[in-house]
Amino acid sequence: MEYKASVNKLTQPLVKHLIDNADKLRLDAGTLENGCTVIDAGINVPGGLEAGRIIAEICLGGMGTVTISHSAYTANWPLSVNVHTGNPVLGCLGSQYAGWSLAHEKYYALGSGPARALATKLKDGQQEPVEELYKDLAYRDEADATVLVIENDAMPPVAIVEKVAAACTVDPSKLTIIVTPTSSLAGGVQVVARVLEVAMHKAHALHFPLENIVDGSGSAPVCPPHPNFVKAMGRTNDAILFAGLVHLFVKGSDEAAEKLARELPSSTSKDYGKPFAEIFKQYDYDFFKIDPMLFSPASVIVTAVDSGKSYRAGKLDDALLDQSFGA
Repeated sequence: MEYKASVNKLTQPLVKHLIDNADKLRLDAGTLENGCTVIDAGINVPGGLEAGRIIAEICLGGMGTVTISHSAYTANWPLSVNVHTGNPVLGCLGSQYAGWSLAHEKYYALGSGPARALATKLKDGQQEPVEELYKDLAYRDEADATVLVIENDAMPPVAIVEKVAAACTVDPSKLTIIVTPTSSLAGGVQVVARVLEVAMHKAHALHFPLENIVDGSGSAPVCPPHPNFVKAMGRTNDAILFAGLVHLFVKGSDEAAEKLARELPSSTSKDYGKPFAEIFKQYDYDFFKIDPMLFSPASVIVTAVDSGKSYRAGKLDDALLDQSFGA
């Protein structure tokens, strides 16, 4: 795979739009002493659905389009997030995936967005990507300004900011960090907008050749927010697990396309069958004990572009969705 597009350069206009329209979008954009811009998208300000939509496009590295619309494909939750990218490998895995673990003292967060593609660490005297995933993608971006999206209900300490800037080899004044609490409307939207990304990540885990995925789209219902972090996180996951719908267009044989469709849905996981918050509690709030194959959309369509045949698997589960969303 060869990528020439810069996810960091593509997102800078979106970041500027977010900052320039902070009041309109009910965000707070401030500058730290080291020059880093930090955007509060729901901690001390309301934020909102539109802010979440723009942040989701930033997470996608400017490689995709995110819209919010009404749809009748679920029984009781008509407001949907729709995601499309003509480069799902780079947009979803190379940027949107929340793969950067950041920790300082008691602060822990996952980072997503274009900054991941710049981040390196020194290993055996050589610079290597912070995440092993970038070795599989064979991609590393170059840019003098970057943005990272953090899922947390507290602003990051300066030590985290300095760590991110150093790993990305940019001056802190060229770094923007967007903080999106999962319990906020903006945070909920940007997580649900990962419906296509979780399908891409699972396809990678299933060892489907990423270079054979040529296009993709997905949709999932906007979940009602919840003030409790675990329940809020559970609802964002359940929107995808119980009602996420993804359509992938792939090259290769019909047999490979059919196999991918059959293995992708969340219902193939041994942990499927109850709201995510309950599963999380069942495993003592340890993500790593949960079956990784659970994180995938409810229903998928895989179209083999070489033959024109499509394969569908999985199903939407309105009962479990209603249970999770507190209907």
